[in-house]
Amino acid sequence: MTTSAYTSVRDPEAVAAGPLPDAGAPGRWRAFVRLVACLLPALVIGFAGFQRRWMSDDGHIYVRTVRQVLAGNGPVFNAGERAESSTGTLWQWLLVAGGAVGADVATVAMYGGLLFTVAGFVLAGVGALRLRGDGPGGRGLLVPWGALVLLALPPVWDFATSGLETGLATCWIAGAWLALVARPRSLVTCAVLGLGPLVRPDLALVLAVFLAAQWVMARPSWRGALAGAGVAGALPVAYEIFRMGYYGHLMPLPGVTKEASRSLWGRGFGYLWDFAGPYVLWVPVATIAVTVLYAGRSGLRLVRGPGGPGTLRDSVPVLAPVLAGALCWLYVIKVGGDFMHGRMFLPGLFLMLLPVFLVPLTRAWGVAALVVGVWAVACAGALRVPYEGRIDASGIADERGVYVRQNAAPHPLHHDFAGQPGNRAYAALVRQAARSGAPTLLLAQTPVAGGAPGVTGVYNTLGFSGSVVPLSGAALDPIGLAHPLAAHSEGIVNGRVGHDKRLPDEWIVAERGAADVPVPEGLDPGRVDAARRALRCGPLAELRAATRAPLTVRRFWRNLTGAVERTSFRFPNDPVRAERQVCGR
Repeated sequence: MTTSAYTSVRDPEAVAAGPLPDAGAPGRWRAFVRLVACLLPALVIGFAGFQRRWMSDDGHIYVRTVRQVLAGNGPVFNAGERAESSTGTLWQWLLVAGGAVGADVATVAMYGGLLFTVAGFVLAGVGALRLRGDGPGGRGLLVPWGALVLLALPPVWDFATSGLETGLATCWIAGAWLALVARPRSLVTCAVLGLGPLVRPDLALVLAVFLAAQWVMARPSWRGALAGAGVAGALPVAYEIFRMGYYGHLMPLPGVTKEASRSLWGRGFGYLWDFAGPYVLWVPVATIAVTVLYAGRSGLRLVRGPGGPGTLRDSVPVLAPVLAGALCWLYVIKVGGDFMHGRMFLPGLFLMLLPVFLVPLTRAWGVAALVVGVWAVACAGALRVPYEGRIDASGIADERGVYVRQNAAPHPLHHDFAGQPGNRAYAALVRQAARSGAPTLLLAQTPVAGGAPGVTGVYNTLGFSGSVVPLSGAALDPIGLAHPLAAHSEGIVNGRVGHDKRLPDEWIVAERGAADVPVPEGLDPGRVDAARRALRCGPLAELRAATRAPLTVRRFWRNLTGAVERTSFRFPNDPVRAERQVCGR
């Protein structure tokens, strides 16, 4: 007996074989202990995340886009310029929903991330129970082994909040794995898996692995496989078409400015050591490797599925998240890591620990839990990065510590930078310019007569700048997270990871300044003129039209069909060289 499509019924072979033999009902205390093992990690991460709650500057980048949506200006960072600054599409629209009911968007972002993190840990616990083929009332006691590894790491506490999409990613990963374990034949599972690229584009790697795993487990007919692929791909493909036509790019702008397809292996391995080294992460890794090898020899089985002992289908729910997590780590290393300590490795680590999130209390796993417990106490209590609260010489930051110190607040939400006079001075200039009503261009803290109405502020700390610059003005960053022109410029050699682009001020004046106003002191008028000419030529002119011209049907089609070429376009930082390249002079 076989099935020809994804369905929600149990495996026919399991039905034919009859129910598993009952080993006897455990006592109520045992069921209670299993339930505690399932829920306790979620309670602990909820408490730890709340104690270290905070809002990152990048979280405030989401907030400005959400405010623009609620103001009727569309999903943009600056009104009149179609730039996708939000890496997590689904997170952005969940924040829009929160703001639409009148809640403070930053507060929703901070506490919403915590709730999703807690939900992710709950789902991971339930998935671990289903992986073993029973529920809270099943046989044997369980130990939260993999959960203990996660709970011992300070970056996990920090990014339980932060205002970023990390909590949502945790929830989706756990939910997708639970769906894979519990209902591999369901089209609902396909739909859940398909949300991955909308949570973060790089989670498409996880989607691919989980879809392949689902196919191995469900073995549908070709019609069922096409139906499952269609359900999984419907939302991501539809949104990608919208992205290409609306924004004119294949990916969010941060992916362009951070060169998401490049290879910086050396820097990436440095980012790995920055995460693994301070916490002696090799201790739990080596422990699990030894335990799995020993357990395999002694006949311990982590899963009991309908395929029978030792079959591929039994191994898939264990192997799939491990493979997906390893691919996530490999991608992070390939692109050179990130500037936030540990953050980009957290989804992959969570994936790789899912099969051992809860483990049976056997002799082997009991010893392993004891070893990891000692390590966890040391890690949570004493092990920290040597640059705690600061930015390392390599450019990697203890991101939460930096904003706690700069805001002189234990739980910074709406950043006022009480401990950072430069940022406060910039905010005062923005407010003064907004009150005057005159077109003003602020190059950091240097006011220049602007060509566009309102205030145009150019500042590195983009989330903060976006919170003080009015929605009718423009908050630009020379790095390019929300500024298409800067995103497509060439990178700086040996620049800080994630910040290795810097658009010279001549380009800003040429694009945003008034033509009849003298060039600010310190800038070369000849370079400003060269930048103005370059902006009217070839791919630079097309880039400006794709992001700033009225969105007609024709413009949407040109954006859609030119998205591949436009995304790969780069121009020299030097305006004279750029003019020669794009204008052919």
